Amino acid sequence: MTAEPLVIYSDAYLEYDFGPDHPLTPRRFGPSISLMRATGASNFAEPRVATDEELQRLHSADYIRTVRSFSDDPWNHAPSSGIGPGDCPPFDDMHQASATVAGGSIGAVDRILAGDVAHAFNPGGGLHHASAARASGFCIYNDVALGVARARDAGHRVLYVDLDVHHGDGTQALFWDDPQVMTFSIHETGMSLFPGTGFVDESGGPSAPGTAVNVPLQPYSGDGSWIDAVEKLVPALADAFKPTFLVTQHGCDTHAYDPLAHLRLTTNAYRAAAVLLDAIAHEHCEGRWLATGGGGYDAYRVVPRSWSLVWLAQAHRDVPAHSDAAWREQWAGDAERFDQSPPPDTYIDPADLVAPESPDNAKRNMTTADQALTQALELLGRSK
Repeated sequence: MTAEPLVIYSDAYLEYDFGPDHPLTPRRFGPSISLMRATGASNFAEPRVATDEELQRLHSADYIRTVRSFSDDPWNHAPSSGIGPGDCPPFDDMHQASATVAGGSIGAVDRILAGDVAHAFNPGGGLHHASAARASGFCIYNDVALGVARARDAGHRVLYVDLDVHHGDGTQALFWDDPQVMTFSIHETGMSLFPGTGFVDESGGPSAPGTAVNVPLQPYSGDGSWIDAVEKLVPALADAFKPTFLVTQHGCDTHAYDPLAHLRLTTNAYRAAAVLLDAIAHEHCEGRWLATGGGGYDAYRVVPRSWSLVWLAQAHRDVPAHSDAAWREQWAGDAERFDQSPPPDTYIDPADLVAPESPDNAKRNMTTADQALTQALELLGRSK
């Protein structure tokens, strides 16, 4: 088994492109992959294209045909199945690009199951809003859910941890009534942010009570209550659920610099969460851990460091004191052009990057986290 974590990436991911004005820009891959390489990542593998049969494990055949029809002729279709003007505009070869991202996560799980590696990271993945028959929230096929399904079908109990600022609604829905999969999502409350779901009372279907766990946070919440909730709930849920495979989504649109949401996290939170998840993978899952990317719309200051921090945790390495000077110089011009400059000198943000969250927010968030944990443990206990 190779000790260094496997990174799934090729320039084929650049083809997952909704257009120059869309927030989910493929520009994020250049600075992010180059910083990962400068940080030490060297074990890369190209994603393969998921087959229709593999996609049909979670997506309907009719939906896949719809995606293919838009893919072949993007501009002569009425909106359908969530594809059209707005979050998921059609583009040439959309099926191929989306199936490649899906194949990246499926193939990463296969490498872990084969014992080639313990940890794998698919930074282009994490497309957690897509459901069985509908695109949503920049997501065509739900690659990370397909990765979960691959591990689950191999006989594993899968813990899915979603750190994106948006609720992982698609993944939750796809495993809503599956007692072998637990979905945990910590996100900005649906009262103020898309997709308007992810409340504490969403707790799993009749055959899987307690296996959906949601922690909706107040807008403008920061590192303090976010880290407290993750560190309190995720280990306790792992102890109760006893997973044998870990799958995670590391959307970094929670960051204070991110333009699309209202949480105020820093990269301190990303490092804390990634290290905790690594410990859970080793304590419960014999190291088996697929991490994916997700949302993140500051392509120069946030996404590169977020992805590198995931890799550093998987590689069991300390965080360097400074980012690579040549990397900063390489991307400084682009960062300035897109008003996301300068590329940061450090991986970990200064503690005073943002003001502390309000005591009222912190109190409300901890009450929510306590409610979510208590409910999940009670429901899991009753189902045994």
